[in-house]
Amino acid sequence: MNTPAIAVAANRLSHLEQARTAIMHDGETHSPLVADWITQSWHRCLSQGMQPHYQVGFDPLSAAHIHRTLDQHHELIEAARPELERLGRAIAGTSFFPLITDAKGVVIDVGAGVDRHDRRVDVIARVGVDLSEQAVGTSAICAALIEKKPVWLHRSEHFFKDTSIYSCAGAPLWSGQGDCIGMLDLTAVMSQERPELSHLAALSARSISNAFLLRQPHHLLLRLNWPGRLMADDNDGLMLLSSEGEVLGANMLAREMLHWVGDGPQHASDLFAIPAGLLFDGANRAQTMDVPLWSGLNLHVQSVLQHGINNSTQPATTGALQQLQLAMINKAIAQAKGNVAQAAKALGISRATLYRKLSRKNSH
Repeated sequence: MNTPAIAVAANRLSHLEQARTAIMHDGETHSPLVADWITQSWHRCLSQGMQPHYQVGFDPLSAAHIHRTLDQHHELIEAARPELERLGRAIAGTSFFPLITDAKGVVIDVGAGVDRHDRRVDVIARVGVDLSEQAVGTSAICAALIEKKPVWLHRSEHFFKDTSIYSCAGAPLWSGQGDCIGMLDLTAVMSQERPELSHLAALSARSISNAFLLRQPHHLLLRLNWPGRLMADDNDGLMLLSSEGEVLGANMLAREMLHWVGDGPQHASDLFAIPAGLLFDGANRAQTMDVPLWSGLNLHVQSVLQHGINNSTQPATTGALQQLQLAMINKAIAQAKGNVAQAAKALGISRATLYRKLSRKNSH
């Protein structure tokens, strides 16, 4: 590290100590020297009776609890391992190593690059160790799980003195139902600042979440992106459909593209302004297509039938009738200047009911 970089690093650690003094000793509610989410975590730790000088044990769960946890998260562990291998290559020139926790902060898998001769590394890089906020105070792991976003946590931003030797990047992992199911963490001991690792952690967490989603049984996979964007990578929205067009799961990108905020059962016709049968037809033609949304926007969609599925079980379309119905709906939306509720009212039926009926009628 060159002299200017050393000075910057020293100044950074000095600011962190000032913030710790203000929050932990002087009773301040916040400090401009650290992010609010860090001070909030510090306050939670203090409110639970923790003190920065307390020793951290890094105690593992019982053998029976570990076995149950690993069994419960078997699919996530399997989905994550290829990405952990790729991560290992990306960070091979550093002292960082990856690990995966469940949604409670318990380690369920550890990647390569762990220096088992360094006890400071070995104590946390073990399956079954509880790295939750309640167990080890403020960390990137608890922050990613609580804040539900990628984070970088450096040295004394951790609550305890015992953990102030670590620098960590973390990002949450998501299920197809939009639930946080765990997190990916990249950790090193006595490292210089590497906040760019939060970006790498976020990309890898997205890949793991997508791989986990695709392990879920489904009939049709929809890859979504905005028109003009390249497709077929982890930047696509992903959605899984049953043979009846019911949504079985979707990644976070798909939910953002569709502004999908509900958590109840959904049908494809609730989200796309076309009969679900057309989505299945797209898989038969092996072509991508522009699909209208109820908002008036369009998404580029690639439909992929699950390997081995009998195509005769998919919803069918009805040719001219389906095209006429679609034209009527599109005309109503256009006349309403994109106001879907108004268009549905003009047609005398709710938008969800209309297209659910169309889709189910076309399946006969």
